Amino acid sequence: MRRILDHPILGKKETGNIVTITVDGKTLEALKGEMILAALLAHGIRTNRKTRKFGENRGMFCGIGRCTDCIMTVNGVPNVRTCVTKVKEGMVIDTQTKLGEWKVDQS
Repeated sequence: MRRILDHPILGKKETGNIVTITVDGKTLEALKGEMILAALLAHGIRTNRKTRKFGENRGMFCGIGRCTDCIMTVNGVPNVRTCVTKVKEGMVIDTQTKLGEWKVDQS
């Protein structure tokens, strides 16, 4: 697992705080406070969504929250930009297909 632990702008990353997330049904470890996309990339996961028209794979493009190539469904909420959203303990993250679908209880 490769991570940037000493970023020239963001500074040093604490490495002792591990959280558990679930990605497409698999349990993975992530560093507390890192972006979802960084955790996925560290585990070799490059696909975040499939396009609406042709079902093509999309992943990181801009890395700063401006495009929508990294969007995924997080805790039942579609269209979450994973490059600017921090991981939290117990997060459930799914590869998004097309426009996504709300999976949270709306009652």
